[in-house]
Amino acid sequence: MISSEEIIDYLDKIIPNPHCELEYTKDYELLLATVLSAQSTDKRVNIVTKNLFKYNLKELSELDLKTIENIIKPVGTYTRKAQYIKGIANFLINDYNGVVPNDRNYLESLPGVGRKTTNVVLANLFNEPTFAVDTHVSRISKRLGIAKNNDDVLIIEKKLMRFFPKDKWSRLHHQLVLFGRYYCKSVKPCCKNCPFKDRCKEKNKEI
Repeated sequence: MISSEEIIDYLDKIIPNPHCELEYTKDYELLLATVLSAQSTDKRVNIVTKNLFKYNLKELSELDLKTIENIIKPVGTYTRKAQYIKGIANFLINDYNGVVPNDRNYLESLPGVGRKTTNVVLANLFNEPTFAVDTHVSRISKRLGIAKNNDDVLIIEKKLMRFFPKDKWSRLHHQLVLFGRYYCKSVKPCCKNCPFKDRCKEKNKEI
């Protein structure tokens, strides 16, 4: 079994300055960008939000759905996501004067916002210790033996929180995402220099 210390040391070495790759300048922009990132890439989301974020929150709440759909079309499932954007904008304006609150229950009640999105927002905006599990984090957790192949995202999140120190959770989330995005990729992972390659659960490694 690979230890948590080994993983932390290696990720600190190759990804010393982890950060969220979604581009935003306002709290609600991070929330909306994270919603848009579902089943899409941060790179694609950043392209569409350059146009979407020309509108402020009040303007987004008043835009017709067709206009929003045309802007966000490249991220996929744009019809549903356009509804989420308008819904979130209206709720934030009516409930919190447009400010994203540090409130998990409220955030998870918003349209299109689940646990993963909430974890991302709480970690980045409020420095709350959370462990957001996306496809990268899920894949790596299984390859490193922290989780089993049939574990769902909630089980993986709980296992990660038990495995790693609480004060490392948010940093490790970003590191694991970036590790999965650029090193331990789904297809043709870069295993040659990985210190865990001999203990990795992945059967079809590129050594």
